[in-house]
Amino acid sequence: MARILKFLQGRKMTKNERVAAALKGDHVDAVPVSAWWHDFEREWSASDLAEATLEAYRKYDWDFIKVNPRASYFGEAFGAKYAPREGRQPDLIEPGVSSPEQLRRIERQDGRGGVWAEQLEALRLIAARLDDEAPFMQTIFSPLATMSRITGSTKYVQRLMKENPDELLAALAPIAETLTAYSKASLDAGAAGIFFATVEWGSGDVISIEDYNRFARPFDLKVLEGVKGAPFNVLHVCRTNNHLSQLLDYPGIAAFHWAVHQQGNPSLSEIAAKTDGAVMGGVSQEETLTSGPPQGVSREARGAIEETHGQRFFLAPGCSIDPATPEANLRALVKAAR
Repeated sequence: MARILKFLQGRKMTKNERVAAALKGDHVDAVPVSAWWHDFEREWSASDLAEATLEAYRKYDWDFIKVNPRASYFGEAFGAKYAPREGRQPDLIEPGVSSPEQLRRIERQDGRGGVWAEQLEALRLIAARLDDEAPFMQTIFSPLATMSRITGSTKYVQRLMKENPDELLAALAPIAETLTAYSKASLDAGAAGIFFATVEWGSGDVISIEDYNRFARPFDLKVLEGVKGAPFNVLHVCRTNNHLSQLLDYPGIAAFHWAVHQQGNPSLSEIAAKTDGAVMGGVSQEETLTSGPPQGVSREARGAIEETHGQRFFLAPGCSIDPATPEANLRALVKAAR
């Protein structure tokens, strides 16, 4: 038995084995590593998104994939109109909601038609071409973050919280139901889990924890309860001064992801001590990866691995990175993990 165990520990793991072992806190032959960014010109069709996603995966030999579609599609699904813009996030042409009265327009959808169908087709293409080589997650914005894309304005949603809270709460319910259905459909299309992103609403600079518990938490829980059996659900809590420590009880989360180097955010070891889940991140997406030298990436990555002892840890940037990030820096990220 000892010989068998030694052999298993010495051999190279498959990517699925490596990810599964990291999630459980078991021995890994290398820390799982990945990164993701927008390819703005190729996010407007299922085939182009799948091709761009797999191209990056093959180039850098990631251990797992976080599918990174255009953020605007969450608003598009509820009537907002966006147009592509070269090299940048899409432009808002017309909001889906521009008055409190229009919140009544928002109705539950089945999560499989319209723009949802386009994204699900991208997932099916990715799954078919990966052929179970590595796990991938679909990005799901929280219901409150989806509302920001529908209205096109975080500040307007903040105003609704103060002036029309009941109408806002009523509209968030069908959004949550739609995202629950869509998340389940994403799993059916081959995703190993969802990458549930609070986006701007994860920050105490944008919303108090009291308001978060009223306008975000109940609807987040609705979505997460629907997919809590998936093996690779990740909670991404965005921005500075984030609320991550108050969200560690979210159900069905296998790993927690955030930007550890941003102001006011907890360290990897701090969160690892508070949860049985894995932690993900460790390298600054804004400075180190984008504009630092490869040696800086290596140093920061090694520091993260040492801090976590390489257990229950996934090496990654703290958020989506600039598409212009130097290739040498991404190579250094992979090398540090292996």
